Amino acid sequence: MGEKKELHARLFALFTELMNQLPDLIEQFLRGQRIAVVGVSRKGDVAANAVLKKLMRCGYDAIPVNPNADMLEGVQCYPEISAIPDTVDGVVIATHPDVSARIVRQCAESGVDKIWFHRSFGQGSVSDEALAECKRLGLVPIVGGCPLMFCDPVDPFHRIARWWLQKRGTVPSCRSEQSE
Repeated sequence: MGEKKELHARLFALFTELMNQLPDLIEQFLRGQRIAVVGVSRKGDVAANAVLKKLMRCGYDAIPVNPNADMLEGVQCYPEISAIPDTVDGVVIATHPDVSARIVRQCAESGVDKIWFHRSFGQGSVSDEALAECKRLGLVPIVGGCPLMFCDPVDPFHRIARWWLQKRGTVPSCRSEQSE
């Protein structure tokens, strides 16, 4: 019985180590301090709001982007990426996929080269047009998942979701369209 318990402990330690190794693109993205989140809602009931609040709790200068609001989650909001003063290190796109290509172009025009398309189940904010724009503009996006799956402390739901979606290949592992 002791050997079986020891084997389980070693397997759990190995699993934990593997889950804690962030892919390079995610590590680079999360090294930035000023991260804009596009798609934050006035109602507060969408994934972008949760991402914004988590980034703020983790000490990031998180900036909401919504063309229809001046303040969201107690923070000054901007109508688009180019309206944000100073340098933005990365952008989380958590909008309807129909507008994601336009946001990619705004990022490129503003000198932002780190883009994370939010997606858990389904299409999320990803569109073929947005990925084509990334490729055309020389940007390497993170496609899938969200910072909630990687910013410590990760809650149990997002830890399990990250594991499951990585197994399915829909969360980084950081596959980009440029490598195809």
